[in-house]
Amino acid sequence: MAEMVYRVRGLCKAYGPRRVLDGLDFELARGECLVILGRSGCGKSVTLRQLNGLEQPDAGEVIFDGTDVTRLSERELYPVRRRVAMLFQGGALFDSMTVYENIAFPLREHTGMDEEQIADTVRRKLAMVRLRDVEDKMPSALSGGMKKRVALARSLALDPEVMLYDEPTTGLDPVTSAAIGRLIADMQERLGVTSLVVTHDLALARTVGDRLGFLDGGRFRFLGTWAEADASDDRVLSNFLHGVAEVEDAA
Repeated sequence: MAEMVYRVRGLCKAYGPRRVLDGLDFELARGECLVILGRSGCGKSVTLRQLNGLEQPDAGEVIFDGTDVTRLSERELYPVRRRVAMLFQGGALFDSMTVYENIAFPLREHTGMDEEQIADTVRRKLAMVRLRDVEDKMPSALSGGMKKRVALARSLALDPEVMLYDEPTTGLDPVTSAAIGRLIADMQERLGVTSLVVTHDLALARTVGDRLGFLDGGRFRFLGTWAEADASDDRVLSNFLHGVAEVEDAA
């Protein structure tokens, strides 16, 4: 039996009268990559933010390695966030810092490394994302794809067990998006991390995902493998995967 890193039970989240998550249940096995798909506003990114305590649910449990993170204080969440890294949609690089300083930041904040060790780690993480000679550049001097790679290198700085990706290819052209997808898949294989990817990008989803979850109505309408999804007779899921507009959208 696979070891479950996350067990999510009965997750609910509302913003005012709008209920985004309505009793969401799923598990994430160690070493797998789960992709969350769904229409805009269905709660994909909201789900992601519950997993490392960036937001608190209204009800439900998020069990990470035996601990319910929904019950932890901000200080108690620090050890979890060392083990669970998040790649934000915009990268969230510090604009006033060089590439080197961006990647060195979590190492200085959370480890006892000396500067020589930090420099070596920065070089290794940049090599992992296939970048070199960019340490002295500012984020403003980088292309969109390069920013995503630097942000990924920073996310990997503390050797996390879990990677959470929030729309990692948003704003990128198809060629760059494909390159980011291959890079995520490579990280998965080489490092053995557990990953959860929220995306609208179906090509990326098929490249990296071992399983997919299709969010609809605050719950997973479908949760399974790609083979099971492609064989499903669920019209809503099939239309989404094939880019077919629903009848109510046809006008």
